[in-house]
Amino acid sequence: MFPFVLKRLLYAIPTLIAISLLVFVVARLAPSGPVEVIAGDKASPARIAEIKALYGLDKPVPVQYLDYVSGIVLHGDFGKSFQNGGEPITALIKRGFPVTAQLALQALLFALLLGLPTGVLAALYHNSWFDRLSMTIVVALVSVPSIVLGPLLVYLIAVRFGWLPTDGWETPASTILPMITLGARSAALLARFMRASLLETLRQDYLRTAIAKGLSKKQAVWRHALKNALLPVLTSIGTNFGVLLSGSFVVETIFRVPGIGFESINSILKRDYPVMQGMALLVAAIFILVNLGVDILYGVVDPRVKSQEA
Repeated sequence: MFPFVLKRLLYAIPTLIAISLLVFVVARLAPSGPVEVIAGDKASPARIAEIKALYGLDKPVPVQYLDYVSGIVLHGDFGKSFQNGGEPITALIKRGFPVTAQLALQALLFALLLGLPTGVLAALYHNSWFDRLSMTIVVALVSVPSIVLGPLLVYLIAVRFGWLPTDGWETPASTILPMITLGARSAALLARFMRASLLETLRQDYLRTAIAKGLSKKQAVWRHALKNALLPVLTSIGTNFGVLLSGSFVVETIFRVPGIGFESINSILKRDYPVMQGMALLVAAIFILVNLGVDILYGVVDPRVKSQEA
């Protein structure tokens, strides 16, 4: 297992380099840069030159990129924000990532508790009113983006009825609306995947044989069908967690949650290159680790799945 994990981590290095280069170049293709944001439209040429020299923006772009990469590799330094008083990117991550991770984990838990049972019941009662109603709701939730669902929930639950706070992250109650907004689409996707996977499993010959040998349908489903049906869903769960972490950017902005998503959106608006680059690398690393974790979990859940270490 260790050689397999090591090999996957080594493969991740070119991916991270490519992402860092892509974000570095794309950020600098914007019509305006951080100098215009910091100095203002009426700044003198001397002031502009001073700001460029202060942040190293007067160097050629390839030299800036090499300085950035060498700082990460040699010193673990992701740079300092052009805003926020020059706060180090590592400090921003340490402050904001726990909030984003908490939101993503809560949303994933919400999606699992709602999506998996709904998918199981829809498969067991296939073509019933519950199946049709739940799949209608699933299609609706998959179709509605969080940028629409969030304001809708704020208006109905927070403004109209006053049951929950509209924004912030100070109390447990203030986490509920962001959690539902972020986790609703994942819950719908998991319900759909779980239903499809379990329906396929229920049609297998071995399950009919188990029932013919004396097991009740409930026992056969619980002992055999659910475990096998969960295997394809594992990939969806892992992918959804990575999507929840990156998708939280919009949700954090809507509800003013002080996580890395909120900081990332602000950095884009302010052309804060170091923050944009640091957050992009962080999300890419999370996706890589989540996918690696799913591959390892496959081997744990299903012994037939062999790791690629051999």
